[in-house]
Amino acid sequence: MLLPQLVASRWGRLAVVLLVCASSFFVHADAPAVSLMEARNFVAAREMVAGGSWLIPTMNGELRLAKPPLPTWAVATLQQLTGPTTQLGLLRLPAALAATLLVLFFWGLALELTRTQAAEVSAPGRTAWLAALVLASSLLVITTGREGQWDIFANSLMVGGVWLLVRGWQRPQGFGSCIGAGVLMGLAILSKGPVPVYGVLLPFLGAYLIRQPHNRQLVARRAKATAAAALLALGIGGSWPVYIWMHVAPVARQVAHTEMSSWADRHVQPFWYYWSFFAFTGLWALVALASLVVPYARPRLRAFIPYLLIFAWVMGGLLLLSIVPEKKERYMLPLMPPLALLVAGLLRYWEAKPTTSLSSPDGWLLRGWGWLLATLCVALPVAVLLVHLPGFEPSGLRFLSVSIVFVALAVGVVLQLLRGVRPGGLIVATLLITSAVLVLLMPVYPAWESRHATAGLRHMEEVADRPAFAQVRQWRSLDTLHVKQVWLAGRAVPVWHPTSAALQQLKAPVVVVAGSAIHKKLPPEWARWVRISQQDSFWLGRDTKSGYWLISRLDPI
Repeated sequence: MLLPQLVASRWGRLAVVLLVCASSFFVHADAPAVSLMEARNFVAAREMVAGGSWLIPTMNGELRLAKPPLPTWAVATLQQLTGPTTQLGLLRLPAALAATLLVLFFWGLALELTRTQAAEVSAPGRTAWLAALVLASSLLVITTGREGQWDIFANSLMVGGVWLLVRGWQRPQGFGSCIGAGVLMGLAILSKGPVPVYGVLLPFLGAYLIRQPHNRQLVARRAKATAAAALLALGIGGSWPVYIWMHVAPVARQVAHTEMSSWADRHVQPFWYYWSFFAFTGLWALVALASLVVPYARPRLRAFIPYLLIFAWVMGGLLLLSIVPEKKERYMLPLMPPLALLVAGLLRYWEAKPTTSLSSPDGWLLRGWGWLLATLCVALPVAVLLVHLPGFEPSGLRFLSVSIVFVALAVGVVLQLLRGVRPGGLIVATLLITSAVLVLLMPVYPAWESRHATAGLRHMEEVADRPAFAQVRQWRSLDTLHVKQVWLAGRAVPVWHPTSAALQQLKAPVVVVAGSAIHKKLPPEWARWVRISQQDSFWLGRDTKSGYWLISRLDPI
């Protein structure tokens, strides 16, 4: 009886949500290698901490204006508190916190959207709580929350703004909530410009207001507070672009033109690219797909959630994202919150109905979901064995632990199915399987990434640690060095086109890197002023196909 009482209390529910967030976003956060977007963010933050401008960021010594700076400020602030670091688990902490805030903000929004539903009388707040758990354990939210880039900040803050906006509209004293919404929305704009407005706010407003006369009356009643929120959001979100425009207008115009044109000619995908968005909920995918089938889901879910509003939110967001030519998987993140609420509505329907009264489609869906979970639990240890992951030998303790955990989960799911088709056990199993994968298998992810790597290759971080190079303050690149290599170098490596005069005036050693022979990229008379005292090379990737660069030290004569 203790567990049901725990999950029925506010603090018990909060504890469960935070536990799921801990395993989803924080545990083994240092496992994946740094990504391209992370490298850009971390390099810009490193240069802020090293004495660069916080208002006019740079990346590898060049202006970095393509993205607003709030996520970079978060990483730089962390480094101000902890000191300069290359520990990815620590650098990803702001993103993990933003992901946790996304779940908590969405929980609040779901409570506002469902509090007048008929089913709230018997189990107040349970639908919103389940929606928060679904969101925290959804595949796309997990992967984005474990990566220190812009999307998780922008979506989290905008969902928080939407929550406070709805709270301000629906509560008797709502002015303060609307002001808070304006602050969060402004910070969301400072995280990724107009993207969260387009991807999160617009589809929600369309679903909340179109063919919803009661909601329109609520908004009209708070017209002044809503206008204040909008002005505050524009003021906060527009402050940085205005500052940039006042100080570096020519570069800002060029960057703005490049970014706008990229929406149409970079990463272009067909209109239907996002059709499988429901699969990015991970282990909830089958339930998510069923919740999108209107004839099936609408009569079942309307007592638990405002189905047509949430469905319109999902479909409106999908349409807006699909008409933009540039598409990436992480751009589907705005679809995950409303989809999580649809999933929670269907879970609540299954919970509320006695087993004997579940219709054939419901029984088939629950059984199919359960057998998929059981199959996955059995398949995971087999897959680990077949791919020969280091440290997971058949006689090893780690493989034994993984096998015991997942086989036990599989047995638990099968027993649930044999005793009767009930969703509660499947919900718990889904959360446990997701957490077990992250806790037990995430540490071996680097080995999985390097499964095709060529042994013995030396990379930038190893070469950069050589005393002959590490002791030199100035590093330069004779070609454009990829930002991931800049991150691994541990310092800025700006492009340099040395002239004879520059070499003649050189007073201290310089480390130079290039994609081809370095002496051929120097002026013809270079040997009169400098000598190449150290030479080495580093590979750009895990195998020889990635290519290599050369690194040398130039000492003035």
